[in-house]
Formats: sequence, C-alpha cells, structure tokens
Amino acid sequence: MDGRGQEGGVRYGTRIEGDQVYVQTEDGPLVVGSVATAIDAVGGPAWTIDYSDWERQRYPELDTADEGLVVDVRDMLAAMEHDADFVESLRALPASPRDGDDLSPRMGLFVGKLLENLQSGVA
Repeated sequence: MDGRGQEGGVRYGTRIEGDQVYVQTEDGPLVVGSVATAIDAVGGPAWTIDYSDWERQRYPELDTADEGLVVDVRDMLAAMEHDADFVESLRALPASPRDGDDLSPRMGLFVGKLLENLQSGVA
C-alpha cells in the first residue's frame, strides 16, 4: 500500500502475512523476514515508552505524555511506513543472514528503523 506523505513523497506500508514481514514496493511486496525475528531483535512483544533525563534536558519542548505507555511491537511494526530511499536500501540488502549472524542485513536495517520508531514514542 503506498500513499502520499506529508511532504508529498510516496510512502510504502508494511504488512504482515502469516509469520512474514513485507514492505510494499511499486513492484509488489518485498520480504523482510519473520515477525518473530523482528520482535526478538527489539527485546520482546511489548515496549514501554521511556524518556531519559538526557532527552528531557536536551529537548525541553519534548512531549512526554506517552511515557509509561506499553505498546505492542507487532502493531507498531505493522503500522510503519517508509520512503522510497529506505525501500531501495532494503531491496539492495540480502534477505538471508550471513554465517554466524542472527539477522539478515535487510532485517537489521528494518529493525533499526523499528527501534527508532519505538524509542521516539507515540505522542
């Protein structure tokens, strides 16, 4: 599913089918990897929003009204949207883990963005 973002750029949605995470592209769905792998990589199925003292001091205007809220990681993952550059970066990375790695490079990039979203809260 794609759509127009706030700045007019195309946005690509994430979808979960069975146990697999996909990112929509203009050419159809791009497999990222298993939902369980993504959830394990961020520490489990629930995430509690928390703001450090450093964040509060550095960003005094930061809205922290969502602190303490527990979010469902699977729901957050499914709600993610991506710009075309991120989708192209995903597409360029291997979907299979390298020897000895738990995550594929593609899943690693995706999980990094998921963590960024989780850490920024939902306010």
